[in-house]
Amino acid sequence: MKSPTELSEAFRSQGRKLTPQRQAIFDALDGNPSHPSAESVYDMVRVHMPSISLRTVYQTLNDLTEMGEISQVDLGLGSARFDPNNEPHHHLVCSGCATVFDVAVEVDSPLPDLEVPAGLGDGFVVDSTDIIFRGMCARCAAGQQPTDLGPVP
Repeated sequence: MKSPTELSEAFRSQGRKLTPQRQAIFDALDGNPSHPSAESVYDMVRVHMPSISLRTVYQTLNDLTEMGEISQVDLGLGSARFDPNNEPHHHLVCSGCATVFDVAVEVDSPLPDLEVPAGLGDGFVVDSTDIIFRGMCARCAAGQQPTDLGPVP
């Protein structure tokens, strides 16, 4: 993901209004690997900017998605999550604590021999693949209480 300064410049270059609220949202996303929901971004930003509205957070995240700066992903956790990692990757989702981890993908081979079965996708052109591995992280599998996992999903 681009830095908050780069996102500000991208907003301006597209004629979008740059506000202190949007800048605070950019700051909340910066270096945040948690795949936050709009609600968790709202909770982070509201600590420093109590007057921000959830609508502003949603609109800004949708604008960033439309601009291609982040992706909206449905990881089956109840609400959409926003992913600032635009590199090809898959996800690990812990069914215990709902932590999401990125799984790097080699560009040349996302998964060996992964194809649409013959006859099911006649004429279908695949342009991306989203794979979600579900299970339990090491802490949850060991029965430990998660600590400092970042923002609550």
